[in-house]
Amino acid sequence: MSTIAPVLTAAAVSTAMPQRKKVTTAAFRQKKERGEPITMLTAYDYPTALAEDQAGIDSILVGDSLGMVVLGYQTTLPVTMDDMIHHSKAVSRGAKFALLIGDMPFMSYQASTEEAVRNAGRFLQEAGMDAVKLEGGRERVEAVRAIVGAGIPVMGHLGLTPQSVNQLGGFRPQGKTASAAKRLVEDALLLEEAGCFSIVLESVPARLAQLISKKLSIPTIGIGAGVGCDGQVLVTHDLLGLFDRFTPKFVKKYADFHAEMQRAFSEYISDVQSRAFPALGHSVEMDEKEWQALQKEIY
Repeated sequence: MSTIAPVLTAAAVSTAMPQRKKVTTAAFRQKKERGEPITMLTAYDYPTALAEDQAGIDSILVGDSLGMVVLGYQTTLPVTMDDMIHHSKAVSRGAKFALLIGDMPFMSYQASTEEAVRNAGRFLQEAGMDAVKLEGGRERVEAVRAIVGAGIPVMGHLGLTPQSVNQLGGFRPQGKTASAAKRLVEDALLLEEAGCFSIVLESVPARLAQLISKKLSIPTIGIGAGVGCDGQVLVTHDLLGLFDRFTPKFVKKYADFHAEMQRAFSEYISDVQSRAFPALGHSVEMDEKEWQALQKEIY
């Protein structure tokens, strides 16, 4: 009896291993209908997007949070469309399967509906995004309708909206009173009616977020809004411990990369100063015969 195992053809291997499909806005809704949590993280560069995509993330948000965690601003307000397009392009080169969402920065959609549509279009046409996200409720309904009407999927964002930080009086939880909570419920329903395919709920009471999630047919993505949302998002620099200025209460740190980077940099500095680096194995060598020939030419 032969003990040689059968050799699988490439076609058979391909059939045996299911291929990952591109995540779409329709997939978001299907996940909600099946009760499957949606996973989302931020990314601002090629290697991070590549790693998240390979890990199997459902969606990547190129957030205007890059202003704080990448560019060093105190708020997201100074971030420009050019900043967002630049970083979105890098992310789109790294991620091929995740749903890619570009965050519309401050004053890219507030001034006029026409400007909102034009800037939203840049995310898809120039940067390779699949959708855009913008902040606000009833005051953004007209812009949402116009952008969706142009064929561009829109994700809403309610609760703590960082672009309104000055109006809100800081980075504070929202919807903690009955009247404020009622307004958030109304805004969520208005955004759904206007055509949003999903809504981010940031820093709102968990019970309120769960209530909104049940009232909507579109999925909610929570950040500091409890487990009752249809999905979760975190700023990757917070998750990895890369941003050391502060860590929001709702963040779970899965690593401490800032401390590890400091350790590695300090070790490198020490090695260079002691001449331990570069060692022989880190250097390019010349053939001895060629070296002797050079010596004769020079001396």
